Amino acid sequence: MKSFFITGGAGFIGSHVCEEIVKKFPKAKIFVLDKLTYAGNIKFIKNLISTKQIKFIKADLIDIKKYSKYLKKIDCAINVAAESHVDNSFTNSINFTKTNVLGTHTFIQGCINNNIKKIIHISTDEVYGDKIKGKSKETDKLNPTNPYSASKASSDLLVRSWHETYGIKAVITNCSNNYGPWQNPEKLIPKIIFNALQGNDIPIYGTGENIRDWLHVSDHVAALLSVGETNEIFSRYVIGGNQEMSNINLTKMICNYLDKVEPRSSSYFNQVKFTEDRLGHDLRYAIDASYISNNLGFKPAYKLSQGIEDTVDWYLKNKSWVEMKAKTKR
Repeated sequence: MKSFFITGGAGFIGSHVCEEIVKKFPKAKIFVLDKLTYAGNIKFIKNLISTKQIKFIKADLIDIKKYSKYLKKIDCAINVAAESHVDNSFTNSINFTKTNVLGTHTFIQGCINNNIKKIIHISTDEVYGDKIKGKSKETDKLNPTNPYSASKASSDLLVRSWHETYGIKAVITNCSNNYGPWQNPEKLIPKIIFNALQGNDIPIYGTGENIRDWLHVSDHVAALLSVGETNEIFSRYVIGGNQEMSNINLTKMICNYLDKVEPRSSSYFNQVKFTEDRLGHDLRYAIDASYISNNLGFKPAYKLSQGIEDTVDWYLKNKSWVEMKAKTKR
């Protein structure tokens, strides 16, 4: 592929996508769109921009007039941009509808108008809802249970409908919980690390028994690049790390490793404080990733224990960023 257009490219997942595409396609032209909200940071891709391989466009996904000219002659469009924190969707759901539904609508229509050859739409396993039994797979019906997952399910349906109507070549991916370097402290793993290092309470919803499947962001990006190579006209892939763990056990894992590498007088786990459970908190999300494994040969490289250790090490080496983020939250 010779040219890419990546939305949300200054965010957590998007910046890792940009980095890997630059490595894999050193001669490709890459256009990166990001609104630079609190979850985006131009510093994430500053070094990439300096190579002049990347053209950065600061704009809202909805404001097609600001970026439509850059959609011409693009080989692959990757839609990563999204409002993604469930807690925020309870208090400001309209933003989730604007970005995830209207934003996707606007962007995909722009891609169609410019005859982009392939579209990869990044979504979440949360669109399948609570999985008390079994695991989510590509053929499951969508069953979202909160404003965030409902907005993402809506965007998935839009992409599917445009394929059916216009015959666009599109892929939808639904990934499990990501983690890794640069992730915003609103997410569980960095929240645990941030609060532990700051000496604050480590808040855990309910009893901490909620289970998630954890996927290192590097593994997610590897899967996306594999998906980008497929010749299917339309496909959906669920992408998981095959590593389920309860929130409380995940917290123990992180605290135990911090006790080892950054010891204090008492265990970091003593900072845990159980809080009132959030609204509509799904008990379990789980992924059956056999389809992408069997068809594209994708298998996660990271075991959760090693991924957690590497992630904690990164935050310890970047304490200035941790402290800066902590100040912005006050």
